[in-house]
Amino acid sequence: MRTPNRHTSFARRLLTLLSFIVSSLPLLANQPAEDAFIGERERMVERTIVARGVEDEGVLAAMRAVLRHEFVPVAARAQAYGDFPLPIGFGQTISQPFIVALMTEAAAVTPNDHVLEVGTGSGYQAAVLAELVERVDSIEIIGALAERARNDLERLGYDNVTVHHGDGYFGLEQEAPFDAILVTAAPDHIPQPLVRQLKVGGRMVIPVGPVGSYQTLWRLVRVSEEQVQLENLGGVRFVPFIRDTR
Repeated sequence: MRTPNRHTSFARRLLTLLSFIVSSLPLLANQPAEDAFIGERERMVERTIVARGVEDEGVLAAMRAVLRHEFVPVAARAQAYGDFPLPIGFGQTISQPFIVALMTEAAAVTPNDHVLEVGTGSGYQAAVLAELVERVDSIEIIGALAERARNDLERLGYDNVTVHHGDGYFGLEQEAPFDAILVTAAPDHIPQPLVRQLKVGGRMVIPVGPVGSYQTLWRLVRVSEEQVQLENLGGVRFVPFIRDTR
């Protein structure tokens, strides 16, 4: 019997290695594409969120976990982790990451909370909330955006988010009361139906101000059935709050 020489053994090992690599290619092709953005997400959190004063560790973990590039148009993915809003169609935008983190921290959510988001948009804010709370209901007035966000959230595994199509001014009375409400478009006043849908002790974070100008971001706490407290969180600029005028 011929004994394989050193070169033959090496060739066989090389062929085995090549066969393993080739057989693994389909698996490698199915690996999540987000790996390419891990570094960018970390830089986004450290340089534009932590550096500007957001401290809540749960919020920071959620901002690291949610794949923002999955919520923007493919053509904008290279910019997905910049600290600025991006257009998502229909005259709407995905909010800048710092504002998403700031509003989430201000809402002071806890794991058992039921949260209402008014203005689903891309679904990104809903995904951040879903990392932190038991249940999120989100309402969007633009039907095509609601459908797209619903599909994206489902595709990414956020099964604790329900997206509704409707006029968010009136909230979701059938699902109330809520522990927290986040409003991601700017009305010119605080909608009273939303205040009434907060639990006592509940928090609402909402930008309020004129269309086409800067607004004030308010944190509202419902301290009793009849009384609320307001805290000014600073100037912001959001897209206008759209109403159903039919």
